[in-house]
Amino acid sequence: MDFVWKPEDEAFRKEVREFIQANLPSDWEEQALFGTDETYEVGRANAKKLAEKRWLTLAWPKEYGGQGASHWQQAIFNWENTYWRFPVHVGQGISLAGPTIMIYGTPEQKAHWLPRIASAEEMWCQLFTEPGAGSDLAALQTRAVRDGDDFVISGQKIFTSFGHHADQGWAGFRTDPTAPKHRGISSFIVNMHLPGITIRPMINMAGVHEVNEVFFDDVRVPKENLIGEENRGWYQMAATLDFERSGVQRYASATRMLEELVEFAKETRLNGHTLAKDPAVRSKLAQMFIEVEVGKYIGFKTISIQEHGQVPNREASCSKIFGAELTQRLANTGMSVLGLYGQLKKGSKWAAMQGRFEYQYLNAVVGTILAGSSEINRNIIASRGLGLPR
Repeated sequence: MDFVWKPEDEAFRKEVREFIQANLPSDWEEQALFGTDETYEVGRANAKKLAEKRWLTLAWPKEYGGQGASHWQQAIFNWENTYWRFPVHVGQGISLAGPTIMIYGTPEQKAHWLPRIASAEEMWCQLFTEPGAGSDLAALQTRAVRDGDDFVISGQKIFTSFGHHADQGWAGFRTDPTAPKHRGISSFIVNMHLPGITIRPMINMAGVHEVNEVFFDDVRVPKENLIGEENRGWYQMAATLDFERSGVQRYASATRMLEELVEFAKETRLNGHTLAKDPAVRSKLAQMFIEVEVGKYIGFKTISIQEHGQVPNREASCSKIFGAELTQRLANTGMSVLGLYGQLKKGSKWAAMQGRFEYQYLNAVVGTILAGSSEINRNIIASRGLGLPR
């Protein structure tokens, strides 16, 4: 395929890039801290700047605070933000909760929640995974029991990204324990500041606090926060996961890191010649270049399906699997090329590339688990894509 961007898309890319360069601190590459509160605060400020330009919700309909832009323009925006490491923190409101509310929400819910998401007024998190229901999401057990005008929530969620910063949560709870597991779930919007909610940090392998445990102790959620039909939440959540799995950000990040690794190999000398002259190193870098290019076009295929008004399913799973596993392979390659220097953290005198590969090596482990494990996504490809029996 001879893929060529339209002139208007390239013009938009230039506009986005100029905005990023004008608003990115000059010392960001040296000073940026991975996943810290300082990074978060910078990301929130940037989100509000982007919201003013209605760039956070480019592909949303204009009546909901977007620009009605193409999915390709949304992809360009996401790519440039990720490639230039422009910190933007909006949680899961823009990409997950908002689109699902558009599809399943009432007119009143759309009018109330969507402007708040589009303006970056509120931070959102996703409350799906539980200790015994991660990849098998339909096995969740956190209960929502109707009591008058409220639902009373009891149970636990886990691995909730940025839950400690969130104002609202997009959640799935079991409302009919007697129904088959896919048919007794409902989805809700939950105010994360309600009484009875306890949030505990979970520090990951890289020493960063991004995810949390969230406990619900008889939390009362008004029935107006039920999204769509009661006991049909599983189908909404499944559609939401397709939104989550279809991003091109993984490939933008991989492209930037690979370019930096190539430059390192060109500049670093070992045994009288640069690493780039080593046939083994050259082979590894060439293999990664091929894989990054393949992944990029897998992501573009997913966007093409969205652009035609369809919801990518098996294609989104293909993109998620390949992107997550590519990130791990790239991290391993970087550690191999860097040698013992690859183990040095940011802040060390001898750390190469601000310690990015050390961080990525640890942080990438979870990539094949979150947003649906690779095993679950392969089953989706087999059953929904290839028509294979369960």
